[in-house]
Amino acid sequence: MTKTENSRKIWGWMWYDWAAQPFNTLMITFIFAPYFTSAVVGDPVAGQSLWGVMTGIVGLILAISAPIMGAYADNIGPRKPWMLFFSALYVFGCMALWWAVPGSTAIVLILCVFAIGYLGMELSQVFVNAMLPDLGPSKTLGRISANGWAFGYIGGILTLFIMLLFLGENDKGVTLLGQAPILGLDPEMREGTRAVGPLTALWYLIFIIPFFMWVPDRKIERKDRVGIGVAMSQLKTTIASLPKNISLGAFLLSSMFYRDALIGIFAFGGIFASGVLEWDTQQLGIFGIVASFGAIVFTFIGGFFDQRFGSKPVITYSVLILIALSVIIIGTSRTSFMGVPLAEDSTLPDRIFMVCGAILGGAGGVLQASSRAMMARQAEPGRMTEAFGIYALSGKATAFLAPSSIALVTYLTQNQRLGLTPVIVLFLIGLCLLFWVDPKDDV
Repeated sequence: MTKTENSRKIWGWMWYDWAAQPFNTLMITFIFAPYFTSAVVGDPVAGQSLWGVMTGIVGLILAISAPIMGAYADNIGPRKPWMLFFSALYVFGCMALWWAVPGSTAIVLILCVFAIGYLGMELSQVFVNAMLPDLGPSKTLGRISANGWAFGYIGGILTLFIMLLFLGENDKGVTLLGQAPILGLDPEMREGTRAVGPLTALWYLIFIIPFFMWVPDRKIERKDRVGIGVAMSQLKTTIASLPKNISLGAFLLSSMFYRDALIGIFAFGGIFASGVLEWDTQQLGIFGIVASFGAIVFTFIGGFFDQRFGSKPVITYSVLILIALSVIIIGTSRTSFMGVPLAEDSTLPDRIFMVCGAILGGAGGVLQASSRAMMARQAEPGRMTEAFGIYALSGKATAFLAPSSIALVTYLTQNQRLGLTPVIVLFLIGLCLLFWVDPKDDV
């Protein structure tokens, strides 16, 4: 393969991150989730609890399905047909959220449709991540992975600009430009904000094309293919062997907890700002832009650190930063900071949350990119999709813990700030388990 062909293959792979990142940016964190709790449900506390239950159920489904699909895919060959199927789920789930009208009585249906898109996005990542080792030497995987995350964040920030400038209306019914949403969308029915679903779907449909065109799919001879029974047996053997591989087992357990905590704080960050700090859609959008800029810069730099020092130190420091940020966020309210009362009209909580958002986006991006690279280095060649299926399992086996515990603590305390405390515990568990991870394959 020529240098140009290899470069195009890497760029094609990174275009997936560009195409899919708006789901995390717009749907999970900054636009749709806060809109669902504040406008569709109309009660931030009840909305946060419902959202937690939904994401917990999705996590449980992913924990069961991802490793099975990965093991089977490793035995039947091409990965792109799977990508087409999960992409269809992604697009359908996003597009259908146009009908999530304010005050809707079909809350369960809306959550189910969102869950379909969520599953499509998460399961497609299993197959995309499995392609990472084919993109370059082991030493470069951390940087390639980080560049992909950073590139994705740029796509996310551009879609946020589109939402803020042309679609997302504030309480006065106008966008950040001071005009009504484009295309004659009705601000009273929140059609500008509801357009976030179709926008996310259309963005993916357009920008996933380079991935399918430029990234070569692997092939397995038909005679080498095996059925689901054999694939399940191989998966069982692989999982059973994990206790003998202390480093890999410890990494999977560690990432299981710290990625669950990260998903929790990302999923509920916008909901928190909407309910606790009383931010509207435009303020949340600006917050998202700040966080995305931080993510772009820090994730790109993190790739160089990963290539120079290895993944383990990068992961460790990222988790420490996220623990500190979680404490600060929980200690921030409209009227106080870390227990110190503030003036009624103080803007300090807004500024603190903005800064935390920038650092949070950066640390989260670096953590995910380096974790993906570490998994690619430690996985067994030829069983890469299975390995990333298990990696998805490790990220989702306890994925119900963060959202479910947030939902439970929020319900018991009737306090959104206290509801986020479980993420600190999960980060700490993940940090402790990193002690047994051997970074010998990092560099």
